[in-house]
Amino acid sequence: MDNTYCVIMAGGIGSRFWPMSRTSRPKQFLDILGTGKSLIRETYERFLPLCKPENILVVTSESYKDQVLEHIPEMDESQVLAEPLRRNTAPCIAYACSKIYKKDKNAVVVIAPSDHLITKSEEFIRQLENGVDFARNNPILLTMGIEPHRPETGYGYIQVNGKKDWKGMDNLHKVKTFTEKPDLKMAQIFMESGEFFWNSGIFIWSAKTILENFNEHLPEIGLLFEKGKKQLNTPDEKAFILKTYRECQNISIDYGIMEKASNVYVMTVDIGWSDLGTWGSLYENLSKDQSQNTVTGKQVVIYDSENCIVNMPDDKVAILQGLNDYIVVERDNTLLVCKKENEQEIRTYVNDLKMKQGKKF
Repeated sequence: MDNTYCVIMAGGIGSRFWPMSRTSRPKQFLDILGTGKSLIRETYERFLPLCKPENILVVTSESYKDQVLEHIPEMDESQVLAEPLRRNTAPCIAYACSKIYKKDKNAVVVIAPSDHLITKSEEFIRQLENGVDFARNNPILLTMGIEPHRPETGYGYIQVNGKKDWKGMDNLHKVKTFTEKPDLKMAQIFMESGEFFWNSGIFIWSAKTILENFNEHLPEIGLLFEKGKKQLNTPDEKAFILKTYRECQNISIDYGIMEKASNVYVMTVDIGWSDLGTWGSLYENLSKDQSQNTVTGKQVVIYDSENCIVNMPDDKVAILQGLNDYIVVERDNTLLVCKKENEQEIRTYVNDLKMKQGKKF
């Protein structure tokens, strides 16, 4: 439909995928799965059946704008919204939806990360079309929920509270609570209860409804963009955004709005989703040998090792022996060897290295 828009969020630095993902070229610009296309390119093409190409926007860091246009060359420069500072997802969404609303008061917007894997594309579009229809006719905030199949501590969880009947949709639920990244014991309880679903980070709402929720739940951010709406879609937009981002709170849309709003719903879906946020999630989606190792690299030899993910450049030789449940990655003369169970600490390890070396990695 002409009033359907998609906003792809592509400003992250992918620090948990270090050392493959680096500040200068984060994971959304990498062909992590070996498909011949970067994750952001895959994401862009995934939304083409849903809306017109000119209705797809990408929000990214100023420093990544050229890379976005390199990977999506058919996209007009005006469709790439460059953030001068990293301020998390709430300001990013306020910016994009304010810009869209000024252009189209009837817009329904799908918000999606740039670096997720979705293997069931046709089902994904079918569910999105249902969700867009629901959001077009109701003042609601809608997200997609994924049935958990392991006690994952790196994801947010959504607790449902009864079904909502809408034109035969049998997978629509009212949201009761959001819980961000529980510990292992709590994640196990969530998974076994049947009441909790992973938060996919994919949202659907009308531009009007989300801006009303900013005014109610994050009025500081809502007011900033309301004051500058005349400058959006004009030559003055860049200066306005620079000033606004300097004043914006650093907060996610989940904490800022979704956990507070009373009009939040979730569609529970089976779309072959993974956020590819960690080496462990990538491991799940790669083929494995008889010992459940997944190996990238032409000169890697493994002995007496199981359940490992190994990623080496083709020109590097590696011999590994006696490893179980390890991540071994080399990129640009930087080596990571880490237990899979500790992969959530990779971000901390990289920050410690930055502090010690005094430079970016």
